[in-house]
Amino acid sequence: MKGLKINELSVGQTASFSKTITESDVYLFAGVTGDINPAHLNEDYAKNTFFKGRIAHGMLSAGLISAVIGVQLPGPGAIYASQTLKFLAPVRFGDTITAAVEIQEIYPEKNRVVLKTYCTNQNDVMVTSGEAVVLPQK
Repeated sequence: MKGLKINELSVGQTASFSKTITESDVYLFAGVTGDINPAHLNEDYAKNTFFKGRIAHGMLSAGLISAVIGVQLPGPGAIYASQTLKFLAPVRFGDTITAAVEIQEIYPEKNRVVLKTYCTNQNDVMVTSGEAVVLPQK
């Protein structure tokens, strides 16, 4: 597998990846990261929170952005240099999240690409937004 090089990229280019978030995904993410916040894992606790039920970790949905960058655009060999994030709406168990990236700027002399990043749910509600800087493979 080879990713795209800087000269193969263009402003406006997009890619996306969709996944339905399951209870297992949330428990596995909690186990891997150590984030065992009861808002994600304990329904009795979570029903008394602002969200009135369990929600997925924000970083779980943001992690889907990494899948787009590492597999599709620019793809294998790319180095994820930075990411800003805003969590705009909760992700609930059973939501289908689509992570997408769009090339905003290209700096060939630095081998850097600036990407608009975002995740939406099955109702087209934006749940996460941000910006990433990526170094495509040379």
